[in-house]
Amino acid sequence: MQLTRLSNGVRVLSEHLPDLPSVTVGIWVQNGSRYEHPDQAGISHFLEHLFFKGTERRTAAQIAEEIDAVGGGLNAFTGKEYTCYYAKVLREHLPLALDLLADIFTQSRFASDEIERERTVIIQEISEIEDRPDDYVHELFNLAFWPGHPLARPIAGSPETVSRFNRDDFLRFLEVRYRADRILIAAAGALVHEDLLEVAGRKFEALVGTTPVMDGGPPQPRAGLSIHEKSLEQVHLCLGTPGIAQTDPDRYVAQLLNLALGGGMSSRLFQEIRERRGRAYTVYSFHSSYFDAGYTGVYVGTSPEWVREVVEVIRGELDRVAREGLAPVELARVKNQRKGNILLGLETSDSRMSRIATNDIYFGRDVPLEEVAAAIDRVTNDDIVRMANRLFQPGSFALTVLGDLHGERLTDEVLRG
Repeated sequence: MQLTRLSNGVRVLSEHLPDLPSVTVGIWVQNGSRYEHPDQAGISHFLEHLFFKGTERRTAAQIAEEIDAVGGGLNAFTGKEYTCYYAKVLREHLPLALDLLADIFTQSRFASDEIERERTVIIQEISEIEDRPDDYVHELFNLAFWPGHPLARPIAGSPETVSRFNRDDFLRFLEVRYRADRILIAAAGALVHEDLLEVAGRKFEALVGTTPVMDGGPPQPRAGLSIHEKSLEQVHLCLGTPGIAQTDPDRYVAQLLNLALGGGMSSRLFQEIRERRGRAYTVYSFHSSYFDAGYTGVYVGTSPEWVREVVEVIRGELDRVAREGLAPVELARVKNQRKGNILLGLETSDSRMSRIATNDIYFGRDVPLEEVAAAIDRVTNDDIVRMANRLFQPGSFALTVLGDLHGERLTDEVLRG
């Protein structure tokens, strides 16, 4: 991996992968929903949409036509702590990809008629999430678990906030948050770093300034039960506890523990809840980390009459792993699973591009795969027990339930195991 910092502070990273037929290049902004005030909720995501709606040189249709004409892809995503605009093309079309990305990033018009059209699209997107209960329950869990903190808010915002934004709001937000010191350009594939650097220097030299610090501190978790009645065939539940930050020294321990509990068909919770008891179709554990906080938990979609049993099974497995850890064969399996997941997930130029960018954002350096593998191999069962006791403390559990309980009464007692 090569890294160069331009004179204005923009970072340019690349990974040379000569055997890949594709190249992916992305513009990353260390800005996401976490850095929005309550009345700005959803503005980062809205902006991400608007960047593709026309520039001084191209209409929205022309942008789409040019990337489609070479069989490439042009897309973006907004997270809680960063936003990425990226293009993936065959290696010979890298100049076009760079030109398109630079054009939309530095010359977008943010026309009023496009803002109104996209406002409707985003409100429909928000409604669609609410119509997918297996996704919506996670948003409800976040809101209940980290109340009042921007990390808890949905990335897309709400219909109320999205309905209020105007063109001046977007321009002011860009002026404050899209500054040179928060921007990095990352690319991976069959490219030469110096070529990327030459284009980046020309296209992004006008970006200047620094972004003011906006840090309200980590969220304060709230344990307890949150029930949302809705007429659904299934009851969807998330049971979670405070987790760890992205850079925590024990992050590999937490990853292995997550895999063992609910990270695949061989995991404990999948085997017990689905295979042995037949109480659910979808069962998995999750592990989300940010700069200074995180959470870990379990999702299950089940029938109303089995909610209490499912929660008891989950609590039982969490208590057991906190007492005993993992058997040697189980620990060896999840170590190989994690290393395999990482390597198989890095077979494409877009995944390699994302890896070098997020490593720079969170760690300020490249983290070699050999270092990651060695850290995974060093994890012991004592580490697993220590991490389980750190995460699954009595009184720390939060449970969010979405669905029709058909008269089933749940109280905080269900969280006590």
